[in-house]
Amino acid sequence: MEVSVYGSVDAAPVYGDPALQGSTLPRVIVVYSDDQTVRAAVNAALGKKLPGEDREHKVVDFATADALRQYLGDKKKVDLFILDGEAVPEGGMGLAHGLKDEIVDCPPIMVIIQRAQDSWLAKWSGADAVTSHPIDPFTLGSKVAELLH
Repeated sequence: MEVSVYGSVDAAPVYGDPALQGSTLPRVIVVYSDDQTVRAAVNAALGKKLPGEDREHKVVDFATADALRQYLGDKKKVDLFILDGEAVPEGGMGLAHGLKDEIVDCPPIMVIIQRAQDSWLAKWSGADAVTSHPIDPFTLGSKVAELLH
């Protein structure tokens, strides 16, 4: 399921707005990967609701870091970033590092890594959690639920 970058989240407030705590608005999960199959696997794993959740979420996909930055520049709401560490030309770890440096009260970031040995680098980049390729729906869903709480 592809979600359009523009118009998919209507006039949403800026990231982590405290006024939205306890809100019933859908949570917004941003997924970044240059690989369409990775984006599709994450979307399929997340579904419309996380296990044990009543609140729905929206997934907004990005194939380029520039498009993601434009979305953020438009002050769109983000509750969680899921970034592909293997994306090219800009990897998810470098992007995570930049987001943590540039966004005050940055939402949680999960980085998808290829090798378990890369988890230290993902943590250095500012990632709050890691998961690995190939995407395991049960692992991804439970880690996302933890990060959103």
